[in-house]
Amino acid sequence: MENIWDNLQSLTDANTIIGFGFYVLLVVVFAETGLFFGFFLPGDYLLFMAGIFCAAGKLPVDISMLVLSLAIAGILGNYVGYWFGYRTGPLLYKRKDSWFFKKRYVKVAEDFYHKYGGTALILGRFFPIIRTFAPIFAGVVKVSFKQFTLYNITGSVLWVSTLTLAGYFLGRNYPEIENYLQYVILAFLVITTAPLIFAFVKKKLISGKSVKENEIDNKDIQE
Repeated sequence: MENIWDNLQSLTDANTIIGFGFYVLLVVVFAETGLFFGFFLPGDYLLFMAGIFCAAGKLPVDISMLVLSLAIAGILGNYVGYWFGYRTGPLLYKRKDSWFFKKRYVKVAEDFYHKYGGTALILGRFFPIIRTFAPIFAGVVKVSFKQFTLYNITGSVLWVSTLTLAGYFLGRNYPEIENYLQYVILAFLVITTAPLIFAFVKKKLISGKSVKENEIDNKDIQE
């Protein structure tokens, strides 16, 4: 537990973020929203912290430029994910699992997309894993490029502006929040992963119930 806490502290260290630089923030956002191996990157709370550090003057960039640049990185990332899914198609489902890729992540994005339709590309921005694989799946099912562009731009602007500006205004009004960033990260992890865990457990329970009902029906038929 102590090692985990130390890792959280290192992730929230202002000097570490500044050492990586503004352009690395853009690369992280681009990778998490467009490359299938970017699902593990800390998109949500990194945007939030970027806003806080910008408010504190620890990121040498204006807030409007920060939001615009991050939104563009998210848009370009989704285009790459869409292109990748469009070109690879069903091959993704045949690809073997590896450290960088899990077929179940594509399945999660698929279920989310079937449930919410095109708006999954907007809502999915706020959930890890889905944020990475939703545009890829949109390419797999060949969503029209015009429609995808609309959802892509809308989702990226909402995601980036919501989290970055929230961090910025909190940082401006409550500068002491920098001392509690570990708790902020934990809160983000709980808030963003809880719905996915709930959906997974619910699906397992429904699946188990269906199997049990089928077994009872088969038993009745045999009798």
